[in-house]
Amino acid sequence: MGTSLGTLVFYSDFDDFDTWKHALQAQLPDLEVVHSSAVERLQDVHYAMAWKPPEGFFRQMPNLRLIVNLGAGVDALVARKDLPPDVPITRITDPQMSRMMAGYVLFAVLRHARDIPYFEQAQRRGAWTYRHPRAPDETTAAVLGLGQLGATAAHELQRQGFRTLGWSRSPRQIEGVACFSGMETLDAVLGQADIVVLMLPLTPQTQNLFDRARLERLRPGAAFVNVARGALVDQAALTALLQSGHIGSATLDVFEREPLPATDPLWGMPHVLITPHLASVAIPSSSARQIAANILRVAAGEPPDNRIDRSRGY
Repeated sequence: MGTSLGTLVFYSDFDDFDTWKHALQAQLPDLEVVHSSAVERLQDVHYAMAWKPPEGFFRQMPNLRLIVNLGAGVDALVARKDLPPDVPITRITDPQMSRMMAGYVLFAVLRHARDIPYFEQAQRRGAWTYRHPRAPDETTAAVLGLGQLGATAAHELQRQGFRTLGWSRSPRQIEGVACFSGMETLDAVLGQADIVVLMLPLTPQTQNLFDRARLERLRPGAAFVNVARGALVDQAALTALLQSGHIGSATLDVFEREPLPATDPLWGMPHVLITPHLASVAIPSSSARQIAANILRVAAGEPPDNRIDRSRGY
């Protein structure tokens, strides 16, 4: 091997290995970057960069010093049994990911605020049906989850003139956004919102947080946007409330099962937009700088940035 930084092993079914390898080696020429299928000596692996690797993946790596999660959500990783207890896990917090996510959220909120699903259905019927647009400040958007991605999205919505509410587990402050925190305030926030945007991490506390009772707290006719995780929501209850009209429309990027089965009733709903879990993805060229900096920190015996708290799950 003979290189000074050691070896990084890569695993993902979703991301292109060669693109990541070139991006990382442009930052760290001395780093050996190897696909998991081509690793010869697991004891040489110092760093792992992975998205949903198979069970037992980390068990055979005695010299592992850093795990980089390929994405913002770490729920699939912290639930595993094969994680070495002392190896730090970091998430990618690339500003480009925040921008990409904020763009998707802004698109979804504007689409609902401007009644675009209604006009799409009218177009299919060949019907010129006028609905008078509302001013942005007559629409209340609530962003639930104010981490880096959520805070950026909430800021973008208030910049567009929407009355913007934010909710998180612990208190946050965002200019122009009315921020609430703690479980006791969640239902009140939901009851005020015309458009609800779900951006919470998936943890044992948030799993199935949006069961039928909580979804019924939404205003009748409200729009629902989920760019977080499917397991936050009781999908059967969401489907039933969309069918009854209690929830007026939805933009869904995440689901209980992915891919969403072809037979799922959500596919056929004219007021539901479905995208295949792509609201925000890590961009190799911009993320590689941050990953390289963390590898150098760990190689020098320092703690990495953006380390996740395993006990909290984010």
